[in-house]
Amino acid sequence: MLSKNQLGFLYMFISVCAFSLMDIIVKWSEAYPLGQVLFFRGFFGVILYFIIMPKENIKNFYYTRRPGLHFLRCLSGLIALIAIFIALRNLPLATVVSISFAAPIFTTIFSIFLLSEKVGVFRWLAVIIGFVGILIITEPGFSSFNIYFIYPIIFCLGLSYVAIAIRQLSTTEPVWLISLYFSITITLASLFTLPYGWVMPNFIDLTLLILIGVFGGLANLWLGQSYKLAEVSLVSPLKYLALVFAIGFGYFIWDEVPSLKTLFGAALVIISSIIIFRREIYLKKQFSVTRNE
Repeated sequence: MLSKNQLGFLYMFISVCAFSLMDIIVKWSEAYPLGQVLFFRGFFGVILYFIIMPKENIKNFYYTRRPGLHFLRCLSGLIALIAIFIALRNLPLATVVSISFAAPIFTTIFSIFLLSEKVGVFRWLAVIIGFVGILIITEPGFSSFNIYFIYPIIFCLGLSYVAIAIRQLSTTEPVWLISLYFSITITLASLFTLPYGWVMPNFIDLTLLILIGVFGGLANLWLGQSYKLAEVSLVSPLKYLALVFAIGFGYFIWDEVPSLKTLFGAALVIISSIIIFRREIYLKKQFSVTRNE
């Protein structure tokens, strides 16, 4: 019989695998319009959530106490999803994954303004290290800057607000409802793009496109279940396996070999994220001790 921590570890591992598989299929899907890919991600995510939704909630599944915050979470999540899909289609897989690890850096900055949190020296140092890592990867400059590097950064910005919004929503809303609203938003937004192009897929391609929605939906659920069962400090480092997967799949499928600067920049971004993460765990423990005294 597995312990809660062991189950949480397992859920995090399969969540990372599912997200990685979704990224691969999205990168492969460049022959299909972006709006069409978004439709499959959203629509089959909706179906998945209806299947797992508690039966007593089916009649009033749409009920929420906080529609405004749901709207902002869904809008920022939609922008982030579109940005990462564009990035995956136009940049090496390992590069996109490396920059995406910078999301906690922007979450730290947003938390100052949106949650009135105090950020100390260690987390500011982590922010600086992370930004240096991003600069090393992207090599900004007027002569050689690749415009597509902006998209994974936009993804980080959107995901950072999503993290804060979910933190606020989860105090009153179930996880499945937060995810369901997001999948519905993706589906509705994608329908506006259908007049601009739809390519009829063959059976194999249709199966892969459906898997984008299935993997994306399951990955979000497994991620939430992991955090629910296990200590966050135990399971969160598994997220960085995504870079290993990205390097391996990028090499074997697209002959992509990450440069040394990409690997070095990724290392700095990961170190930055770990510092932020460890510092947050420490501060939560200190707050808990103080409150119980």
